[in-house]
Amino acid sequence: MNPGTESAGPPTPRLIFEMLQAHQRTDALKAAIELDVFTAVGNGPGDLASIARHCHASERGIRILCDFLAIHGVLVKENGRYRHSETSALFLDPRSPASVASIATFLGNPANREPYARLAEIVRSGRTSLPGDGSVEPENPIWVQFAETMAPMMAPMAGPLGAVVLEGRNGAMHVLDIAAGHGLFGIEIAKQNPQARVTGLDWAPVLRVALENARKAGVHERYNMLPGSAFEVDFGGPYDAVLLTNFLHHFDKPTCVGLLKKVRVALKPGGKVATLEFVPNEDRISPPMPAGFALTMLTSTAAGDAYTLSDLSGMYAEAGFRDTQAHPIPLSPHTVVTGHA
Repeated sequence: MNPGTESAGPPTPRLIFEMLQAHQRTDALKAAIELDVFTAVGNGPGDLASIARHCHASERGIRILCDFLAIHGVLVKENGRYRHSETSALFLDPRSPASVASIATFLGNPANREPYARLAEIVRSGRTSLPGDGSVEPENPIWVQFAETMAPMMAPMAGPLGAVVLEGRNGAMHVLDIAAGHGLFGIEIAKQNPQARVTGLDWAPVLRVALENARKAGVHERYNMLPGSAFEVDFGGPYDAVLLTNFLHHFDKPTCVGLLKKVRVALKPGGKVATLEFVPNEDRISPPMPAGFALTMLTSTAAGDAYTLSDLSGMYAEAGFRDTQAHPIPLSPHTVVTGHA
């Protein structure tokens, strides 16, 4: 049964009602993070008064909010007290090393959410209602926020991607990280291979975030910055590997092919290109998260999409790459797709 389809029995309007009210879950979670509910619950004892006191909020408001979170499995309520679920303890309590609460800042940014109020208009036109090229408009400040807040969500993908790119290699090499953002992917390669040098390419304000992350990781002396647009700056090189993480989906196929051709020229013979993407199945409706990402691209870009493996393989081949391989990341909606020059 596909996600969202109803079980056996007479049809009901439940699914329709849930979809029309889905914004409540988004806003409830954002409010709980903003109020620091998950710290209060983690501190205990979980009674209404102590949570309200910690959050500087009314007991009525906290009761209704926490009950709503418990209804949807984010918190657990027992004997009138609230405690963490396994999910909230791991991913929402700020004391957890795996906390991803900061991503609410970027995902909840009004600039990301506003286009959905105009979705019918966007569907009619086939492109975002945002001005210019949408989220990829040059020097868009939203990408600084992305770099500063989305790292916890991307960190679990960095290790597997680094392993796919390196394949155990530990000698001297030079890697270009296009649209580096927070820089975690290039930084991970520098961590896994002490002889690797990394050049991060992005807008200058974004690269400052990446450099700070490289400094925290102790690899900043092997991390160089190349500010500017991937479509305009000279890549230099030649490189042993080029990373294109969460980038191709912002553009149409011809634009992606043109960029991949530029990447191929910058690689050494036999060098590797590695993309990290939401890759849906060929039916484009499964798995739910990679397939659903296409709507994000419709609302935020002029021509982006969630590309299938056959789409990406075709782009790679047209750009002159060979031996395209897909490497799904376990417990993640992402896939690493590699090819060789």
